[in-house]
Amino acid sequence: MADTADSSPISPDAEGSGRQNRLQRYRDLRFSEEELAVILLTPVVSFLCVVSFYPIFDTIMASLHSGYVLEMNPRQFVGLENYRSLLGDGPLLDRILNGGGFWNALRVSLIYTFVSVPIELVLGLGLALLLNREFKGKYFAQAAILFPWAIPTVINARIWAWMFNGQYGVVNDLLIRIGIFESAFPFLAKPDTALIAMLFITIWKTSSFMALILLAGLQSIPDHLYEAARMDGASRVRQFWDITLPLLKPTLLVALIFRTLPAFQAFGLPFGLTGGGPASATTTLVLFDHQLTFNRLNFGEGAATATIITLIAAAIAMIYVQTLYEPEVR
Repeated sequence: MADTADSSPISPDAEGSGRQNRLQRYRDLRFSEEELAVILLTPVVSFLCVVSFYPIFDTIMASLHSGYVLEMNPRQFVGLENYRSLLGDGPLLDRILNGGGFWNALRVSLIYTFVSVPIELVLGLGLALLLNREFKGKYFAQAAILFPWAIPTVINARIWAWMFNGQYGVVNDLLIRIGIFESAFPFLAKPDTALIAMLFITIWKTSSFMALILLAGLQSIPDHLYEAARMDGASRVRQFWDITLPLLKPTLLVALIFRTLPAFQAFGLPFGLTGGGPASATTTLVLFDHQLTFNRLNFGEGAATATIITLIAAAIAMIYVQTLYEPEVR
């Protein structure tokens, strides 16, 4: 029969001695790796719990209740009723293509995001490739392209609202002077052109941000790889497809996430440019949520909209990570 392990209890003196040793270490600011990790992570985790996790949890709970925050009566639990009211009834495809309210805002957000971000990526990559070459005034050019991105979004929106104005806007004046238009055109007063104008503005503003991120990725690619490729007779196009793009994937992932999520959650530009009009043509999901919550004081459906926005944004980020993340790319 096998011997059993000694399970005699630790003496009180040994426990007291160990406690005194720990206290002495703490007084001398000597910590184990595990203790140091807990000490360093506790403020960060506490901050996230207060600033991020609790508001998310409270928003989810609010989406399951009816009533208003300012009412004296307690809110009532209604389950998924706010989601049903928000999403509506009928065939899903018909709601996506022709629905108003939430579905119109979702459609605008998707168009705004997945039209602007690919164009910004292509233009930003082109700018980054140009700025990565040696030429006179290179550093001045790198600083200059950041000017559109540095302008605050709401100020940028008001500037362009004035420039696109149908009566006294600079854009109309230039187009009339060069003979493209015979009279002023109300860009922001028509649904189709208002959305196109919003896309043009965001592409103008944030392509430089894409270029900045991608330029950092290009500068991290070792030069000896290109030298070896040139010695093998590879053309610039072959070098781009076989060296630049594969090694740029981690940076592309960061750039896409940093631009797609803010684009999907756009608020400042449509709010400052058109207020969501005309006829809700530029009402994004976050602007719709703002109107629902603070203009109509419908906090239940507003919280449900915010929850759906968070879930869609998380899904987009996960798709990007699954598609582009390669931990051993270098």
